[in-house]
Amino acid sequence: MNDVLAVDAVDLTKTFGALTAVDRISLQVAQGEVYGLLGPNGAGKTTLLRMLFGLIRPDGGTLEVFGRSWPRDGVRTLDGVAGFIESPRFYPGLSGRRNLRLLAGLDGLDTPTATRRVDEVLDLVDLAGRDREKVRGYSFGMRQRLGVAAALLRDPRLLVLDEPANGLDPAGIRDMRALVKRLAGSGLTVLLSSHDMAEVEQICDDVTIMRTGQVVYHGSIATLRGRAPAQAHRLATTDDPRAAALAATHGLTVDSADGGGLAVRGDETDLDALIAAIVGAGIGLRGLTLSETPLEALFFMLTETAPDAPTADLRRAAVPTGAHR
Repeated sequence: MNDVLAVDAVDLTKTFGALTAVDRISLQVAQGEVYGLLGPNGAGKTTLLRMLFGLIRPDGGTLEVFGRSWPRDGVRTLDGVAGFIESPRFYPGLSGRRNLRLLAGLDGLDTPTATRRVDEVLDLVDLAGRDREKVRGYSFGMRQRLGVAAALLRDPRLLVLDEPANGLDPAGIRDMRALVKRLAGSGLTVLLSSHDMAEVEQICDDVTIMRTGQVVYHGSIATLRGRAPAQAHRLATTDDPRAAALAATHGLTVDSADGGGLAVRGDETDLDALIAAIVGAGIGLRGLTLSETPLEALFFMLTETAPDAPTADLRRAAVPTGAHR
């Protein structure tokens, strides 16, 4: 059973009238890995997860979870699977602990076992000190963590999280990221849906990037990094035209940046030489900030460029040979 894929989808398709929400998607999630399902809003990620949970049926293709499928095995397909789609829901007038106890009861856990499991999962998600407060007083991040705790009650082998950091402040994003890393470190398989490249880059081993229901990249984060362009920096000076001319002589690509200044892209060594040249020319340096990481730049190229634009060749090249479209 250990060699069976946690998720094995082949040519999965789902349409809603004239809209093809998922168009022949294939992906394989190995047991024990953290897998990212990445794409902008409307890419088809949530539709794919709804098919995994059996909430909607695909119009074509096959989907197996730990070797089981909905047509053949019914609800047993979800044995060992837990998680949430979009935001988890709880009784706001009850405490976090009481909500979890109710869920444990619905799963048929006896009182001693339920008490032990609730204590364990509250500790895992760092809510042990806030568990007796009513959920209506929880921050959005606390409710997200309570959703993870509810999923962990079932001691799953596969944890499915749909946009777990969506709507969180920076501290909440940091806490959620640390939580997922801890869970992955325990050997749990995690399928994480997100529209944030930075979130996926720091957590996931492999990733499928979707755009309008189709795959535009499928493979490892390491391979994706190797295809990313140079870092982009926003440069602000007292004389941007002269600074732009200097950038060109140093082999850097330069454009106007949104909000003013220059968008400079290129090797860091060349950027260092440019800064020295700017100072040496008597031009005032007002700011140099990283505007986007290389992976963020590649993500936008893959998901925002029109299909007939030049970067379509990059998207096609990013889908490894043998991957399904």
